[in-house]
Amino acid sequence: MSGASGKQIKKVVLAYSGGLDTSVILKWLQETYSCEVVTFTADLGQGEELEPARKKAELLGIKPENIFIDDLREEFVRDFVFPMFRANTLYEGTYLLGTSIARPLIAKRQIEIANMVGADAVAHGATGKGNDQVRFELGYYALRPDITVIAPWREWTLNSRTTLLDYAEKNQIPIAKDKRGEAPYSTDANLLHISYEGKALEDPWVEPDEDMYTRSVAPEKAPDTPTYIEVEFKNGDAVAIDGKALSPAALLTELNRLGGENGIGRLDLVENRYVGMKSRGVYETPGGSILLVAHRAMESITLDRGAGHLKDELMPRYAELIYCGYWWSPERLAIQALIDQTQSLVNGTVRLKLFKGNVTVVGRQSPNSLYRMDYVTFEQDSVYNQKDAEGFIKLNALRLRLGAMAKQKIG
Repeated sequence: MSGASGKQIKKVVLAYSGGLDTSVILKWLQETYSCEVVTFTADLGQGEELEPARKKAELLGIKPENIFIDDLREEFVRDFVFPMFRANTLYEGTYLLGTSIARPLIAKRQIEIANMVGADAVAHGATGKGNDQVRFELGYYALRPDITVIAPWREWTLNSRTTLLDYAEKNQIPIAKDKRGEAPYSTDANLLHISYEGKALEDPWVEPDEDMYTRSVAPEKAPDTPTYIEVEFKNGDAVAIDGKALSPAALLTELNRLGGENGIGRLDLVENRYVGMKSRGVYETPGGSILLVAHRAMESITLDRGAGHLKDELMPRYAELIYCGYWWSPERLAIQALIDQTQSLVNGTVRLKLFKGNVTVVGRQSPNSLYRMDYVTFEQDSVYNQKDAEGFIKLNALRLRLGAMAKQKIG
């Protein structure tokens, strides 16, 4: 059978998690397209054993040489998470983009494998209602414009969770169960976060069950004594915790542990999807929540006011580009270059207090600090003439005075 482009499909690379959706998709591709299927599973630090994905792929008839399981944790944090955090990125004021930022890396590696094995198509398990279909496909086309994309959720008749489960049972595809013996929440996990959607969460009035969470204790059950940590930065990236140098992935792993133990990083959000609808998701981002506070604190004493305010103005646009799948776009790359230009002096250490769901900055120091005690002191100084402020204020007030005088003149 031919793909969406009308071409005959010979070999397809499937982004394969080993979960229900992509396992059904694997079987469906074999039946529908009669093509060779190559599976690609990315280890992004989701915290699960990935060998079961290999075994399940083999069970479904995939040749061992066509099963790719790649450890991308360091690349993920170094080249995707950290550049995003240099911008203090939040979508719609709260979301740390844990799912969004993983998609361009998966797309990149999928295309690399397609080129390596001579595949003429790629496939993903994103639904036709969500953002991920856009994120994956914008990445595919940006990196290989002639690729054929197969999106089963836009083609097949298995249009609900129930029909998917029925198909899996008929084809003897193993199905994961939650603690209650039910199909689990729809989740997406990586080293930055885990998300939960579906089931009772589809009603935005319903509070999530406590036993749903996997990365953090409830804030009220966190330790009664605070945890103090120091995070060191170099060129805007975190490089050490409490004086111990760590690789990007190891550092985020440790922040996740510290944040999770202290009930940090839970978020219940109704967000605006790119396709137009609103959706409710619950997220756990313990390490990222700490990192955001720490990075902003580091910038507070090292970044010039004009540069910092410009970054803050650009951040919502930058966040939307990532959320909507435009990581490889010229405008994202241009904004990234500007952001990175501001980070050369964002060096030093931030001291933080972690306590019952809160991250509080309690200290910051830097060899590049713009904070000058001799200028800011309330005691007598010899470097700042307070009388200079009078002319400064009068000049800045001039347009306001002229406007007020004009209003007085007419009425």
